[in-house]
Amino acid sequence: MAEEKTVTVTRTLARYIVQSRYEDIPAPVRHEAARALLNWCGCAIGASRHETVENALAAVMPFAGQAQAQILGRSERTDILHAALINGISSHVFDFDDTHARAVHPSAPVYPALLALAEWKGISGADLIHAFVVGVETEIRVGLSVFPEHYMIGWHITGTAGVFGAAAAAGKLLGLNEQQMAWALGIAATQSSGLREMFGSMCKSLHPGRAAQNGLAAALLASKNFTSSEQGIEAKRGFGNVMSSRFDPSVITAEWGKRYELSSNMYKPFACGLVVQGTIDGCIQLRNEYQLTPEMIEAVNLKVSPIVFELTAKENPQTGLEGKFSVFHAAAVALRFGKAGEAQFSDESVLNPVTVALRRKVRIEQDASIGRVQSRIAIKLKDGRTLERYVEHALGTLERPMSDADLEAKFRSLAEGILTDSQGDEVIRLCWGVEKLGDAGVIARAATSSCP
Repeated sequence: MAEEKTVTVTRTLARYIVQSRYEDIPAPVRHEAARALLNWCGCAIGASRHETVENALAAVMPFAGQAQAQILGRSERTDILHAALINGISSHVFDFDDTHARAVHPSAPVYPALLALAEWKGISGADLIHAFVVGVETEIRVGLSVFPEHYMIGWHITGTAGVFGAAAAAGKLLGLNEQQMAWALGIAATQSSGLREMFGSMCKSLHPGRAAQNGLAAALLASKNFTSSEQGIEAKRGFGNVMSSRFDPSVITAEWGKRYELSSNMYKPFACGLVVQGTIDGCIQLRNEYQLTPEMIEAVNLKVSPIVFELTAKENPQTGLEGKFSVFHAAAVALRFGKAGEAQFSDESVLNPVTVALRRKVRIEQDASIGRVQSRIAIKLKDGRTLERYVEHALGTLERPMSDADLEAKFRSLAEGILTDSQGDEVIRLCWGVEKLGDAGVIARAATSSCP
């Protein structure tokens, strides 16, 4: 019986995706999809002028096709495949996008493919939301089937699993039948990629960009009956068994339609990796409570999960992107500024002498009893006092979620200087009302900017 499940998981998943109905998706899950859309748009717009995006555009635009879809936060339009790539890159540059409680950054590989398709095909907002929910279910479930070993050995799961989400979501919008959807998943499987070695470089954001582009391409190919293995996920040499020696296919289809992974989605208040959010939160609390300044601090001692040490142990980052993987820098800017937005993770901020001096006072200790988003902070002051704080649930986690109003404020902060205030208000309005839109592509067009 177990063997039968193993052999048919790709086909079963394809059938579930094709048979999924919008009416069956609970209203809270659909609202979460709208929250994810607003957050994703803000992240993509906010990073649209980053050097990473500028360089990517300079590389690919000479070869781009028809102007079918908008690059968010910019004036350029391009073909849907390149739009998916660039918007996917842009939405992940700041590491400010949403994250599932256990695994993938859900939106960055999926929404770029969907919004490009929506512009090209004139897709309704309800269909967009439906496809997004299906895509997120697919990417997270496929990701969890190989997690955590897959991630621990060096794969960036947002890229490797994200391509399945983009393929499923795009395939749903394109109306693929069960056979074509199975092919699309197989085509996605053979394009799965992304290495954790790239963290701290421009390539980290390339992973969801490529996942969006490749997933969209997989669905387009399958729509024209381009074939693949029909067991691309579960075969002996398929995605699961190649990517992990502990592949568990049962989690991919278990309770499909009854339990929604999107309900475990989280939104970051701080522009860096999830595992340092607790440290930032606690440092900001102590700074504000005791009116701390860098001159008052003698030492900062952190007890954190081993995964924090593994992912963010860069003691002397030299670029803003590297700073996002430095718990030392994260603690320093939180204590100095009382915030940790994109400005605090810029190249300038990372090299600032005051921040560097404060960063050198930070020490970290691994503690296996502390969760990955938790932190125990002890700040020794020059007057002899020691201030302590334990953060069990960081702001932005499921236990302390960001509200709709918080997400609006985050969006406005990211879009400032790129969109006008009235444009920003319009994008917010469209995202909250997405399910009633006859053409969801209007969201991308509303996010057009001609600002230099």
